Amino acid sequence: MRAVVQRVRQASVHIGGVEHGRISHGLLVLLGVQAGDSTDDLEWLCGKLARMRLFPDEAGVMNRDIVQAHGEILLVSQFTLHASTAKGNRPSYIKAARPEEAIPLYLRAKQLLSEKIGRPIRSGEFGADMQIHLVNDGPVTIVIDSRNKE
Repeated sequence: MRAVVQRVRQASVHIGGVEHGRISHGLLVLLGVQAGDSTDDLEWLCGKLARMRLFPDEAGVMNRDIVQAHGEILLVSQFTLHASTAKGNRPSYIKAARPEEAIPLYLRAKQLLSEKIGRPIRSGEFGADMQIHLVNDGPVTIVIDSRNKE
């Protein structure tokens, strides 16, 4: 499971020209589920997201997590995070989980993150053509991979 995490001042997701979710300051999380990902991967990743200190304290040091910063999360599925560009110029998405495997994990991620931070998670819609609007804060962008745990 792979996530690209951006600290934002605001973010929203639109589907068909209609706003589907919006947050003020917090984290935009683009989530890609890889074939074979498990609930262990999911729990590790969600725990990491809830505890990661990406928000500034009074001294301006990134020392606060999402709960301490009173932030929100916008979760968006993105299978292209598992693109392979090893051959040619057209990415291969063979490593990305099929919808029947990915959708339950994506929905569980939304539920688990909500439990961990104590507030609702805004989200896109799995498989939809989405437009993301954001104001990156920092910029702070982190890539997390449950199989690489660096």
